[in-house]
Amino acid sequence: MNLNRLALARCEQMVNRATELHIAVLRDETGARIIDCGVHVPGGLEAGIGLAEVCMAGLGRVDLVPGNRDLWPGPAVTVRTDQPVASCMASQYAGWQIAGENFFAMGSGPMRAVRGREELFEQIGRKESADAVVGILEAGKLPHEDVCHHVALECGVEPEKLTLMVAPTSSLAGSIQVVARTIETALHKLHEVGFDIHRVRSGFGVAPLPPVAGDDLAGIGRTNDAVLYGGEVTLWVTGDDDSLREFGPRIPSSASPDHGQPFAEIFARYDRDFYKIDPLLFSPARVILNNVETGTSMQFGEFDPQVIHESFTS
Repeated sequence: MNLNRLALARCEQMVNRATELHIAVLRDETGARIIDCGVHVPGGLEAGIGLAEVCMAGLGRVDLVPGNRDLWPGPAVTVRTDQPVASCMASQYAGWQIAGENFFAMGSGPMRAVRGREELFEQIGRKESADAVVGILEAGKLPHEDVCHHVALECGVEPEKLTLMVAPTSSLAGSIQVVARTIETALHKLHEVGFDIHRVRSGFGVAPLPPVAGDDLAGIGRTNDAVLYGGEVTLWVTGDDDSLREFGPRIPSSASPDHGQPFAEIFARYDRDFYKIDPLLFSPARVILNNVETGTSMQFGEFDPQVIHESFTS
């Protein structure tokens, strides 16, 4: 099950519908393929769904559904997968900071599994090799040639074998891509607190889709708040119930002392550096654990409609 091959198959479906999806397919001077999903083009709902599914290496399904009006009127983003470790941790997790001259992006997607430099890959055992790789960049600019060359070099492929899909957080596609990370945040939180995430068999997540923000900073705030204060994840797990009771209260975002304020305020307090923020904050508001072996179901955490409203209207 090669993650990059699966992701590229989903990516090609989008390329074949580029005009319909309001995306642009470009080649830079290195030969790298760049797919603009919202920087210089409108993008849209279908582009966001496709972007999120490529980010999960084609092993997750993303949809838009009617939302919970007690949280926020309008649609919600749902995501589901039966390959949670592979799709969410080895691919979707934004574990690669990519920087160049006047350029910065959070890098995710299955290209990370080929690069394999994150400690996470040693722990989950999901490194891979591939002749062609695909990655997702959360950025307000398209990457320059030096960035594409660097990413290709890090992945050990020729630049023409590199595909980078780009969308800013202050775009419709970019918003959907970030809000579709509900399961990923729950799994990463479980991993951080020492739970064996290979016990997670399947996952389903849902969170409200915020209004598109006027700039990337506001977009980062709204999309994170959608998950932190309005996201709900259901995980189907194996093993004993006692460990679920032990780890369960530590999963929701409310377990972090930074919980309770809009993310934009928290972000500003930590000099806009994600890695200075308490990592235990990045998780859904509510988590449901269903033990497929014992039949026990447990719920932890609660929504915070007040923070959602403050964030989405500011």
